[in-house]
Amino acid sequence: MNIFLACLTVMAASCSSSGNDSPAESTPTPGESNGVAEVVELSSNLIVDLSTDKACYKPGETVKFNASDVPAGASVRYRHGSKVIASEPMSSESWTWIAPSDDYRGYLIEIVTPGKNEKEEVILGTIAVDVSSDWTRFPRYGFVATFDTSKLGDGVIEDEMAFLNRCHINGVQFQDWHYKHHWPLPGMRDNVLENYKDIANRDLSAAAVRKYIDVQHTLGMKSIFYNLCFGALDDAAADGVKEEWYAFKNDRRGDKDMHTLPSDWKSSIYVLDPGNEEWQSYLAERNDEVYANFDFDGYQIDQLGNRGDLYDYNGNKINLPKGYASFIDAMKTHHPSKRLIMNAVSSFGASQIASTGKMDFCYNEVWNDEPDFSDLHAIIKANDAYSGNTLRTVFAAYMNYDKAGRTSGEFNTPGILMADAVMMALGGSHLELGDHMLSREYFPASPLTMDTELREAIIRYYDFMTAYENLLRDVSTQGEFDVDLKCSDASKRIDINAWPPKQGGLTTYSKNVGNAKVIHLLNFRNIDNLSWRDLNGERQAPRLTLNTPLTLTHQGKATRVWTASPDYHGGAVQELPFTQEGDKLTFTLPALKYWSMIVVE
Repeated sequence: MNIFLACLTVMAASCSSSGNDSPAESTPTPGESNGVAEVVELSSNLIVDLSTDKACYKPGETVKFNASDVPAGASVRYRHGSKVIASEPMSSESWTWIAPSDDYRGYLIEIVTPGKNEKEEVILGTIAVDVSSDWTRFPRYGFVATFDTSKLGDGVIEDEMAFLNRCHINGVQFQDWHYKHHWPLPGMRDNVLENYKDIANRDLSAAAVRKYIDVQHTLGMKSIFYNLCFGALDDAAADGVKEEWYAFKNDRRGDKDMHTLPSDWKSSIYVLDPGNEEWQSYLAERNDEVYANFDFDGYQIDQLGNRGDLYDYNGNKINLPKGYASFIDAMKTHHPSKRLIMNAVSSFGASQIASTGKMDFCYNEVWNDEPDFSDLHAIIKANDAYSGNTLRTVFAAYMNYDKAGRTSGEFNTPGILMADAVMMALGGSHLELGDHMLSREYFPASPLTMDTELREAIIRYYDFMTAYENLLRDVSTQGEFDVDLKCSDASKRIDINAWPPKQGGLTTYSKNVGNAKVIHLLNFRNIDNLSWRDLNGERQAPRLTLNTPLTLTHQGKATRVWTASPDYHGGAVQELPFTQEGDKLTFTLPALKYWSMIVVE
């Protein structure tokens, strides 16, 4: 445990706090004073480990909790935003809670004890709970990529999925699980191969695939199988794939477009026209065989980005993005109850994919043509526009990519947390967690590992994204705005700018959610570049910022100011004393490491 976190004393919300349902704002007259002078002081000693039996829950469902090392006199408190909805003494280290009836809500559960007096409390542990009847509202996507018989050992799959469950992963992509791209099922519909080889000639077990699905379903997760929308191996003709379905590099039926793979793999991948209706029907039949033998919930559709000019068998130029939309429509028509997600590689085809209305969420694999933090925001805004603001965004963003390509070792914690902080503050999420942490586009590769510090921090970040999902990821009816926030102590030499980020200062990203003004403060002090990728794993942690006096221009009359951060106190709400003179709101932010959220109600 970080000793600094245990010792830092800051301000927190009292149990009597009301929630985000504040009365309508009234505008203070010039010179009018307003404020809150006394709040409960908060410190943390995060010694209690918490877990739940599922990654997400339906309204009214029973949530089962387990805790370890709970001291006498502790209480459990349930919050939605700043609102305490229930609190009770701890009588057991295992207990249940009936999820509220409101759909699509995030909650933070806190284990607390009194401090030295009635104005102090200590946070001992926290965990989030997502109450959502459908995962598409707040997708938290993970993956699995190794399916050999070793995964059938006692507790192997259960332990892997327990970590994903602790991070509230509600959907899992099965990468490179299949037999052939054009024939994904190992064997025949009525004669499945129990042991088979994948594209890389790895040994796979059908029983391992089934067990992953079964364990994930027990945890409330969705299981999604991966495949290209247009891939065939070199033996595809024997399996009924016709020459007329392929995509060619010229209009004279010359070279087939091909994605070259290593010579010791089964085959390179030949590209077909995704808009060809016969190919669509062929692959839909193959998918039907998959669904008949494996209890998958849907299909993760992949592509290969912009392939340049391609032509069909008759010499007509192929419109790949239009073909993607046609392919999606065909897959949904053939299996209307199954979920669909499609990759927009470097945003290629993103508009056509999202506008089908058949995606569970937007999925963007980002590369060096979208390398900056500002590009992540642009992608989210574009996806919002393409989908009519109905779909959230998941980034397949491979961290420490160059380091992972040349060596084994550990992920660079500051690089990972800075990227996650920005993605989550912007309302997105990051595909990164699975049977290992992801660093390469070949998902089975695992050259880098998480150390203990990163593993613990990742849990806090995913708790935070889940607990505050309504402030982070709900549709904002009033939208983003540039906030006027300044450090009122010139001697601290802290520059604060509105989005996009600048090196050397603090950056705000702000939006209105209901009656709350939500301000994300991201720390780019001593950050030497503005790329999310941290290619070589060399990013330094930003300079810690303590006790920063802030002045905010706020037109309404504030009733409460609070902050929360995944970097402190397990993400618990910290209410802040404030004063307001006219439209000038002043308060002190106790600490900023990577990311703090400030909420004005």
